[in-house]
Amino acid sequence: MTSQTTATGITPSPDQIRRAPKVLLHDHLDGGLRPGTIVDLARATGYAHLPETDPGKLGVWFREAADSGSLERYLETFSHTVGVMQTRDALVRVARECAEDLAEDGVVYAEVRYAPEQHLDGGLSLEEVVEAVNEGFREGERIARANGHRIRVGALLTAMRHAARSLEIAELANRYRDVGVVGFDIAGAEAGHPPTRHLDAFEFLKRENNHFTIHAGEAFGLPSIWQALQWCGADRLGHGVRIIDDIEVAGDGTVKLGRLASYVRDKRVPLELCPSSNLQTGAASSYEEHPIGLLRRLHFRATVNTDNRLMSGTSMSREFEHLVGAFGYTLDDMQWFSVNAMKSAFIPFDERLAMINDVIKPGYAELKSEWLFQQTASTRGSSSREG
Repeated sequence: MTSQTTATGITPSPDQIRRAPKVLLHDHLDGGLRPGTIVDLARATGYAHLPETDPGKLGVWFREAADSGSLERYLETFSHTVGVMQTRDALVRVARECAEDLAEDGVVYAEVRYAPEQHLDGGLSLEEVVEAVNEGFREGERIARANGHRIRVGALLTAMRHAARSLEIAELANRYRDVGVVGFDIAGAEAGHPPTRHLDAFEFLKRENNHFTIHAGEAFGLPSIWQALQWCGADRLGHGVRIIDDIEVAGDGTVKLGRLASYVRDKRVPLELCPSSNLQTGAASSYEEHPIGLLRRLHFRATVNTDNRLMSGTSMSREFEHLVGAFGYTLDDMQWFSVNAMKSAFIPFDERLAMINDVIKPGYAELKSEWLFQQTASTRGSSSREG
């Protein structure tokens, strides 16, 4: 037991961070494949464009390409993962392993997003893509349960903002809303592709009382956030990290929020923050300088996410390890982020409440109790030696 107490709580050890119940809202299916799986699927499907065929070297290539600062190389990474995800069997396997990997990392609830329109090259229909991914998630949940882990995975169907299929994908998400799909998303380059081009999709979802998040405020800044909220009516902001541009911090530490930042905080708009990914894309220069520190201090509805686990070489545990190191976060902080995320999930209120009260809070209480019993044992050992 290596955890220590601070003025505000217990600093978690890496093992405790891994075992802590975590909630993930922003994770891309095509950004989280195991390198070995990519190699296997490339061989099975005849995909011949991988830059490396050794799983270890391939994993390094993905991380280095994502870290290169070159948008072209970064986008190339997804051409390879999507390239091997064009058959039913491949989609089932990738989704199954996604659920297994997240559960092994202590994630108890996850919403994983993917764009069905990107998986049609092998002849699958949109419906067949969704059904294959759903099957994989259910298999992964069952395997995780057999291995002593609990996880629930919901799918977010993503439309690409540079394409013209957003209404079709929104209708697809609505048809499968009771069988594994929990909401809708749009993704892709923000600059030149504003969310307002997809108003018909968002209007449809609102009429159907369905949920959606929008990638906004990672690359294009405040205008993208404003449009996502005020024109499109997003329930959550995918990233949303650039809301920091509407917050002024004076030399004496006093803080002034602009109108948009105040609205986001007052309305409790969830921010799907992805620290490691933000460093790769230049939205932050270091973990210590990441806006999540200030946003947490100001009590925005901040959540911690992975974005693309393969490209960032990350996991939910690694994200929290970085934040614990940068900001001295405690188990109380981890619980705060996890409860924030669960409150913001796209499943019914009673189910969210049950996850918070029956899984998340008891899980953190158990971790905190470990320190108490360790302290008691240490005290008793010291007393007996003195006697």
